[in-house]
Amino acid sequence: MKQQRGFTLIELMIVVAIVAILAAVAWPSYQNHIRATNRADAQGALLGLAQAMERHFTQNGTYEEAAAADADTGAPQIFPTESPLDGSNKTYNLVITAADGSSYTLQAQPKGSQTGDGILQLSSSGEKAWDRGNDGAFANPGDLCWNKTCN
Repeated sequence: MKQQRGFTLIELMIVVAIVAILAAVAWPSYQNHIRATNRADAQGALLGLAQAMERHFTQNGTYEEAAAADADTGAPQIFPTESPLDGSNKTYNLVITAADGSSYTLQAQPKGSQTGDGILQLSSSGEKAWDRGNDGAFANPGDLCWNKTCN
């Protein structure tokens, strides 16, 4: 009698189950890493927008006109309005939420796959805030930084 070689159905199902368990553990971790990377990119873009605001202030003596929109597109002209600055998968809108003669407030508002991660905020005084609860409020002392945990 000829001996047959190969895998049994049970062996194949065990391998499939192990791969499924590994994927179930790895996928959420991968997604969290992508969200954190997009958030870090938005933080860098906010700092770049803050530099553009300072250049505008140096040239004009005020922050007020920095949020002036282009007549054709409606977007502020001093800096790109989406993050990441390069690439096509935009995950944050960069917005000048307040600008007067001597101060400003900037926000990176999540969109697309980043929705639900919370708004990032930067003020002219250098105060950083992250709306971790995604409720539009920066009231908690722990929200007043861009790190996962703040002291």
